[in-house]
Amino acid sequence: MLNRRSLLKLSSATAISALLPATNQAAQKNNSASFRFCLNTSTIMGQNRGLLEYIEIAARSGYDGVELWVNDIKEYLKKGNTIDTLTKFIADKGLKVENAISFTSWMANDPEKRKNGLKQLEEEMKIMSDIGCQYIAAPPMGVERGIAIDFQEAGRYYRDTLQLGRKYGVMPLLEFWGASGTLYNLGQSLAIAAAADDPDARILPDVYHLFRGGSGFHGLKLVSGNAIDVIHFNDYPGNKPAIKQNDSDRVYPGDGIAPLNLVLQYLQAMGGTKVLSLELFNKTYWSQDPLTVAKTGLQKMKTLVAAVM
Repeated sequence: MLNRRSLLKLSSATAISALLPATNQAAQKNNSASFRFCLNTSTIMGQNRGLLEYIEIAARSGYDGVELWVNDIKEYLKKGNTIDTLTKFIADKGLKVENAISFTSWMANDPEKRKNGLKQLEEEMKIMSDIGCQYIAAPPMGVERGIAIDFQEAGRYYRDTLQLGRKYGVMPLLEFWGASGTLYNLGQSLAIAAAADDPDARILPDVYHLFRGGSGFHGLKLVSGNAIDVIHFNDYPGNKPAIKQNDSDRVYPGDGIAPLNLVLQYLQAMGGTKVLSLELFNKTYWSQDPLTVAKTGLQKMKTLVAAVM
């Protein structure tokens, strides 16, 4: 957990730049974020329709963009398809690939694992660059559970991924997992991003993970406007405590107890464009028509945004 001793390891300049810009109330009043709606294909992947149909469903449902899983793209290419064909298909549907879901061991303490993770990440960045995607997720994959984070060291590891990303124009978004046991909290992510001391540092929050990892939601108001470009948008039920919930418990935005109006207000105050990406793993939804699921999720997100705007 982020504590006073850990924060003191960070330089005051980097910590302040990462944490404080959004606290100026006058600046918040002058900011106004716009929102784009995105479908993370996890929401309909249980129906096993395949990459092209996921994209087709997102387009037919009215989304602005998609969040694709790198493994799905690799599987598509293994079948003899090409990046050019995929890129044209996405463009013809009028969609933008907002982010890519990746699982690499870039943050592992073991040098060999980290080296292999960066190699894999670079290969995936090349693919996403060809598709025109400018972001890729950087979660704590391969990090041993329960090990205390050295924030300065983790910041250096994250900075390595940012430097790599600049080669391809595909920047890694620092993601925390609520149940990871290591990097599970917004405060930890802010400390790592600050320690990276890099202008391209970004965080990829998730409504469910903010709940599951005990971050809460008020910390979002401490984040500067350009530190969050994409957020995984979802909800969670109130029938069991956070520690008992898992990814499959996620529900449509507005169908649970998450303070989504508050989240949207904080995002709006940051200014800029925020991508709300519907990311669900609900097995009940996976048993339903995927087009209906996608349309339902989009309508619920738009209803929430309309109420805040």
